[in-house]
Amino acid sequence: MIMIKQMELQYITDASGKKTAVVLPIDKFQELMEDLADLAIAAERYAEPTVSHANVVAELKRDGLLYN
Repeated sequence: MIMIKQMELQYITDASGKKTAVVLPIDKFQELMEDLADLAIAAERYAEPTVSHANVVAELKRDGLLYN
C-alpha cells in the first residue's frame, strides 16, 4: 500500500497559494489505482461467508490441487 510520504507529490496552487490540484508520477498513480481497486473488491465481498483455512486445504487436497 502506498503511503502519502512516498508519493513524491507536487501541488498546483492558485494566485492566493491555495492548493487546487496535485501532480504525481504515473507509477505512483497506477499503484494508487490498484490499491483503490483492491479496496473496492474487499468492500463488495465484505458480507460473503468465510471458509476456514483447514476447509480450504482439505478441499484442495480432495481436488488433487494440493499434495501432502
